Amino acid sequence: MHTLIVLIGPTGVGKTELSLRLAEHFHTCIVSADSRQLYADLKIGTAAPTPEQLQRVQHHFVGTLKLTDYYSAAQYEAEVMKLLEDLFTKHNTVLLTGGSMMYVDAVCKGIDDIPTVDADTRQLMLHKYETEGLERLCAELKLLDPEYYKIVDLKNPKRVVHALEICYMTGKAYTSFRTQQKKERPFRIIKIGLTRNREELYERINCRVDQMVEEGLVEEARMVYPHKSLNSLNTVGYKEIFKYLDGEWTLPFAIEKIKQNSRIYSRKQMTWFKRDEEIHWFHPEEAPEVVFALAEGQTAKAVYAYCNLHGLWKKDL
Repeated sequence: MHTLIVLIGPTGVGKTELSLRLAEHFHTCIVSADSRQLYADLKIGTAAPTPEQLQRVQHHFVGTLKLTDYYSAAQYEAEVMKLLEDLFTKHNTVLLTGGSMMYVDAVCKGIDDIPTVDADTRQLMLHKYETEGLERLCAELKLLDPEYYKIVDLKNPKRVVHALEICYMTGKAYTSFRTQQKKERPFRIIKIGLTRNREELYERINCRVDQMVEEGLVEEARMVYPHKSLNSLNTVGYKEIFKYLDGEWTLPFAIEKIKQNSRIYSRKQMTWFKRDEEIHWFHPEEAPEVVFALAEGQTAKAVYAYCNLHGLWKKDL
């Protein structure tokens, strides 16, 4: 049976190098599950694959969109499933990697068949958000879909606006389209999660932000600044630099806020991922031998025994 290896973990944990090693080992390609690496103009702030890494391994869903393009997890699911159908005619194993939780779930579990929002409704809701503010939209959502209002992150404008778009366009509550039934996939899925202790991860995140700044993050943010209201730029790294460019923050303060918000985001990622009992968790330095064995069809139990025997597994089981 064809196998999809899903390599996930929080931002900064070390997915990139292991994903390249895995792809080379299995002579296959990488499908990105990063919702921001899709945008061609956001290379530095999203830690997109470098030209050298793209030369090593073919990547899909990297740098394919313009900032103004509308894109959703539903579109991603449909396009990845179509791509996998083609890739599995050439490869027995394909690697999907990234930290965008909804994109990973869209491929592994499927997402509900929610109608695509038309351009007029999208423009209407964007105007309402810009003129009335998030608080008013939350109040409207409470009236139109009180069930979803109870569970949605009310500080996330993308979630609130999308739910209202569906309500406006269909005349039905957004909740009525959310069945959350897992879809069967015609391939085996192996989920590998990478994790580090908090201090180690935070240090890596801080260093990574410093490296982004050295590589030109401020200049990149300045180039896309005219589009700062777009949803594609409502993301850590750019929002903080925009505050600096607006004159509200100093650059050192903006950089510290990027580090802080990246650490907060890493915690949200881990909270989401740890709800999935199908994920096998490893430290990045321990993962390669285990991942190779799992992908070759060994059971997790057999792999753990092998690692213990050969001193590869450092954690208590």
